[in-house]
Amino acid sequence: MKTGFVIVNYNDYETTSKLLENIKNYKCIDLITVVDNNSSDNSFNLLKKYENNKINIIKNSSNKGYGSGINYGSKHLINRLGDCYIIVSNPDIVIYKEEDLIKLINSFDDKTAMVGPIIKEHTGLNRGWKVPTPLQDAILNIIFIHRFLRPKMLFYKKNYYKGIVPVEAITGCFFIINSADLKEVNYFDENVFLYYEENIMAKKIYRKIVVNSDVTVFHNHSVTIDKNISKIRKYKELKKSQMYFHKKYSKANKLELAILYITNKTTLLLLYIKSIFKK
Repeated sequence: MKTGFVIVNYNDYETTSKLLENIKNYKCIDLITVVDNNSSDNSFNLLKKYENNKINIIKNSSNKGYGSGINYGSKHLINRLGDCYIIVSNPDIVIYKEEDLIKLINSFDDKTAMVGPIIKEHTGLNRGWKVPTPLQDAILNIIFIHRFLRPKMLFYKKNYYKGIVPVEAITGCFFIINSADLKEVNYFDENVFLYYEENIMAKKIYRKIVVNSDVTVFHNHSVTIDKNISKIRKYKELKKSQMYFHKKYSKANKLELAILYITNKTTLLLLYIKSIFKK
């Protein structure tokens, strides 16, 4: 089966071009599609210089979020390649060597829908997680304590990661998905602009999601997002997606949604106060 690669760009030509330079000669990739998510700068025109038989630069008519960009690029790849493995990547990803992609592609079996590597970030390693319940997320909304409780509530123990292991969810910054599974669940939910795409997909996917612990890529975390969105706005988008996820996919009851709402707004108020004192 052939392999396509999707990069979603928004106002970040420089970072996206570095990733293209990183992967453009990888023989295991049949087609690279860069989706410009209706950038407000000159990214699309600058990226067009990379276009050739292997690299397609396409433009979304509007920016409806990360999931929308992934869908647009994935449909383009499926139209060109048929059923295929689709590698989805943030622009701020560094792949160390082509052999790592080959290992990830070879991680698929007839029961697997999605494969991810270990993601090395500035703050540590991201190796997948357990999808939170509404009350777990309500607790994790509380500022300052979430950093200590999140690993205990949602993360697997370090000794769990040996070879290829199943997890409930993997990070959306870099993963591979079988196009047949993506089509079966009707692609990514475009009702969220940013965040929670991974947990939503974890609820929608019918087959296995796995991490190959023998492969690591580097994520220069939030470089792209931080260029285009403030901390307060990021928090608002995160919590908007959180409420949508738990209402639609976790089937949270009214009490759970009320607790989520209260913890969201309380932390948002604290963030506003913190930002005032920083000025």
